[in-house]
Amino acid sequence: MKIKNKILLISCLCFIVSFFIGCNTNNSKVEVSGLKDNSNFPIGTAIRIQTLSADKDLQKLQTKDFNSITSASDMKMNRILKSEGNYYWDRIDSIVDYAETNNQRLFGHNLIWHSSTPKWVVEKGEKDSIWMQNFMKEYIHTYVGRYKGKVDAWDVVNEGMETFGGDYRETMWYKAMGEDYIAQAFTYAHEADPEAELFYNDFNIERDTAKLNGTLKMIYNLKEQGVPITGLGFQMHIRMDIPDELIASSLKKAVETGLLIHLSEVDIIFNTHNDSRGGGIQKVTELTEEMKQAQAEKYKNLVKMYKEIVPKEQQYGITFWDFTDRDTWIRGFFNLKDWPCIYDDNLQPKPAYYGFLEGLKE
Repeated sequence: MKIKNKILLISCLCFIVSFFIGCNTNNSKVEVSGLKDNSNFPIGTAIRIQTLSADKDLQKLQTKDFNSITSASDMKMNRILKSEGNYYWDRIDSIVDYAETNNQRLFGHNLIWHSSTPKWVVEKGEKDSIWMQNFMKEYIHTYVGRYKGKVDAWDVVNEGMETFGGDYRETMWYKAMGEDYIAQAFTYAHEADPEAELFYNDFNIERDTAKLNGTLKMIYNLKEQGVPITGLGFQMHIRMDIPDELIASSLKKAVETGLLIHLSEVDIIFNTHNDSRGGGIQKVTELTEEMKQAQAEKYKNLVKMYKEIVPKEQQYGITFWDFTDRDTWIRGFFNLKDWPCIYDDNLQPKPAYYGFLEGLKE
C-alpha cells in the first residue's frame, strides 16, 4: 500500500512539473504584440542599416515594434554623392530591401540639408548659382526617380529655418538661390515622384514660438504658390522641462495648415544643450527610478496629444530617433550622458516604452 501511494505521489508530481514546463514552453512561443500592433498610425524608428544587419537581437525588436523606418544618415547627400557624377546606391538599396522584406514603410531623409551637402557641391555652388540650381534639379530627379514607388515620403528640405527665431537659415542653398530654393526642391521632388508625400522638417518648432510662426508663414507662402508640399515634420527632440501645454499649442497651429503631421525624430532628454555639436550641458549624471517614471509620463502625454490634436487624416505617424539608449545620437553629438529612448543600453524596455504604449492604447 505504501509503495502504491509513493508511486501515485510521484506520478502526480511528475504531472504537475510537466504541466508547468509545458505552459512555460508554450508561453515562450507566444509573440508579444509590439507598439505598431497597438497603433492606428505608423510607428517608426531611425535605423543604421549596418548596425541593424549585424545585430539579430536589435532586428527582432525593430521588426516587433515598428512598421516604418527612416535611415539616420545613409540616405543623405554626403553619403550618396561623395564626388561629382559618382552616385553610391548600394547602401540605400539594402535599406529598400530591408523595408520590403519586413513590410515596413520607408521614409526618405533627406534631400536638401545644409549639414549634409558635400564640400565639393558647396565650393562649386558658391562660384556659380546657375550651376547650383541645375545641380539641385538633376540630383533630386535622379535620386527620387530611382526610388519612385519604393520611398513613401521625403524630407525634401531639412532645417531651412534658423536655430532660433523665424528667419530663413542663410545656407549655401539660400545664398545661391534665395528662399525660392525651397519651392524649387519641392517642385523637383514632385516631378520625380508625383505619388510621394513631401515634407518640410525642422527642430525646436514645438517650443520656439517665433520659429514655428516663421515656419508656418513659409508653408502658407508655398501653398499659395501651388508648391506641392504635403507634410510638416516636428523633429521633437524634446527635454523633460518643455511644458506639454506648449507642445499642444504648437501642434494645434500646425494642424491648421492641413498638412500631414509627422513627429519625425522623437526622443526625450533629461539634460540640455545649446543646439550645437558638443554643446551638452550635464545637469544630471544618474538615471533614477523617479526620472524613469517621469519620462514614461512624458512619452505617454506626447502620444496622447498627437492622437487628440492631429486629425486622423493628418496623422502620418511617430518616429523615434533611435529607439535604444545604446544607439542614441544624443550622447555622441552633444558629448552628453543621457537616456532619451524607450529601450535601455541592454535593449530592455524602459518605463518610457510602457508609457508610450499606454498612450497608444488610451
